Amino acid sequence: MRGNWKICLSRRGQILTTDSLIPVRPSDSWAMIRSRTLRLTPSPTMTNQANPNPRSDPNAVVFAGDGEPHTPESTIARLNTLLEEGKLSPDNYSDGGTVTELETRMAEELGKEAAIWMPTGTMANIIGLREHCGTNARVVLQEQSHIYQDEGDALSRLCSINAVPLAPNRPYFTDDELKETFRLSTTGRVLNPVGAVSIESPVRRQAGQITPWDEMIAVTDLCHEEEIPVHLDGARLYMMSAATRIPVKQYTALFDSVYVSSYKYFGAPFGGILAGTSDFIEGLFNDRRMFGGGIPFGYLAAGLSLAGFEGFVEKFAESFAKAEELFESLNEINGIQVRKFEHGSNIFELILDGVDADGLVKNLIGDGIVLNWPNAEWPVPLLHVNSSILRRTNEEIVAAFAESVGRS
Repeated sequence: MRGNWKICLSRRGQILTTDSLIPVRPSDSWAMIRSRTLRLTPSPTMTNQANPNPRSDPNAVVFAGDGEPHTPESTIARLNTLLEEGKLSPDNYSDGGTVTELETRMAEELGKEAAIWMPTGTMANIIGLREHCGTNARVVLQEQSHIYQDEGDALSRLCSINAVPLAPNRPYFTDDELKETFRLSTTGRVLNPVGAVSIESPVRRQAGQITPWDEMIAVTDLCHEEEIPVHLDGARLYMMSAATRIPVKQYTALFDSVYVSSYKYFGAPFGGILAGTSDFIEGLFNDRRMFGGGIPFGYLAAGLSLAGFEGFVEKFAESFAKAEELFESLNEINGIQVRKFEHGSNIFELILDGVDADGLVKNLIGDGIVLNWPNAEWPVPLLHVNSSILRRTNEEIVAAFAESVGRS
């Protein structure tokens, strides 16, 4: 085999061809020819750059996620702005500098004496519950919670703490269920007391549904009566507060400790805050380091968090009010019903009657509106409210939905 050839071959199930002629010599093996061809063939990554994710469009309304989507370019631009404004101060392995500024600010905002920045929410929850439990190695939580379902049994595998799940496939448990769990833990043949209780609210796996306010009071009151610490996995606490109109500090006052995400909607690439009393937080710097979380350059994420927090509460309240008006208008379109959960937060169900969901989603993308569908965790499309809804008027969004329904 000799001469110049156009080559067609497969890369992970894709047929690739080159526009260039590939020189082929008699001594060449197929592996050599394939390697030479791949070097001259656009990769999927290069192709994706030419066709960017529609969520990256700065003018798109993205009904997915709790915050506005950010791209590498927008993140670097925001960091450059912070640098020019002198708002980035280096830390020493997540201690000091802008990291400490964020901790101080968020402790105040959450109504707690102190706070510590953690690189992940998983680490914040696990370290917080580990500190609460001491030698009482049981944590009561929701069966649908992130800690129980999505953190790799870290409580038991890393901390020798057993999780006791309640409320299977439901967003919250009641004070009666918790009371019975407390009773069983102290009346068995072997004393095995509960060391802490954790409540996730909103619950991601339950489409952002929350623990109702009255039930939250009843559960936390019971914990305080029994002198058992209670922790709030409030990764999306600010979503819940906007939906219920109950101030954040009113929620956090019920709990001994609280975790809040700083990347889900404050615009940081990673990180979160664990807050509580000064005695509770003191020394957790060492635990964070022990768990591998004392990372250098944490100030970059902390700076973005601080910047993203400025004006967030007011902006999200405006977004939520706008969404409520929008959904009333969308419900006037034949074939569409936006349904609110009885105890929901910023996520709503999109019920379709005679409308093809896949076709609707595809048509809306062409109009700069993005839905999170298909979703393996929920049977119908979900509309997540975030501040990207402020990019377009409600009239424009309704018109896009109406036209897309007509073409679906």
